[in-house]
Amino acid sequence: MRAVVLEGPGRISLEDVRDPAPGPGEALIDVKVAGICGTDLQLARGYMGFTGIPGHEFVGTVAVVNSHADKLLIGARVVGEINIGCEECALCAEGLQRHCGRRRVLGILGKEGAFAERLTLPIRNLHAVPGTISDSQAVFIEPIAAALEILDQVVVARSERILVLGDGKLGLLVAQALATRGSDVTVAGHHEAKLALARELGLKAVTPAGLSGTRPFDLVVEATGRPEGLDLALTHVRPRGTVVMKTTSQGPAAFEAWRAVVNEITLVGSRCGRFEPAIEALVSGDIKVDPLVTAELPLDDGMAAFDKAREPGALKVLLRVAR
Repeated sequence: MRAVVLEGPGRISLEDVRDPAPGPGEALIDVKVAGICGTDLQLARGYMGFTGIPGHEFVGTVAVVNSHADKLLIGARVVGEINIGCEECALCAEGLQRHCGRRRVLGILGKEGAFAERLTLPIRNLHAVPGTISDSQAVFIEPIAAALEILDQVVVARSERILVLGDGKLGLLVAQALATRGSDVTVAGHHEAKLALARELGLKAVTPAGLSGTRPFDLVVEATGRPEGLDLALTHVRPRGTVVMKTTSQGPAAFEAWRAVVNEITLVGSRCGRFEPAIEALVSGDIKVDPLVTAELPLDDGMAAFDKAREPGALKVLLRVAR
């Protein structure tokens, strides 16, 4: 099969590789569309020392299952949770496979990813995609789940003033997710076209300079993907407020820890989330993703797709694998 392969920092190529074989309890999935996210760009720069096939946002069709009991899944259009736990530890028993110490993560850690014609995942990780959701929309289910995870971790009141730092695709999804609580949500970023899109989505939007002199916020979400993002978040949160750390970046974060101590700030790390509310948010239209698609390229143009995704004005770049 064809696949986009990371061979090391800055080294991306299209290769013919061996088809994956589903193990017990797994399904072989024909990938239809996959999305390039900020983590993929970080991996391409050397984050986590990853080599292999990246990609964890996808929609595909079940082609093969190993269990007769799961035969009805064949032909189903699905998305998949990306964390594969050991299913033996206490965390997995609690349903927290994403925190399993022996987990593999699709396209990120120990598991070949979705920028390929086929992939395998445990059947327990799969979720059927309703017919009202298009392929390009379904690719957003994983990042929407990550955005909505904040609402599972933090009590968000309607009266709260919220700041989302970062006008990229994750920042815009997070802002929409938080706005479903009726809160006053502001997006801050450097790209006027993205800020204009935020306004079209019903959000307030400013440049970092526009935050000067504003009253501190109750909740600040760091979604910049930059090492200095956390320090900026601590600058704009009120005493005894909450900062949610939503993005990872290559290299250590630089911040003044005294801000968190003296102002008694609650710091919340936030990563993957549940797929069920993400699917519901797409079906209901509470979160809109169509305006976030910058381009769609075929898998054969995978290197060009990465280049496109790196452009300052880009949001989501999709790889079309199969029709």
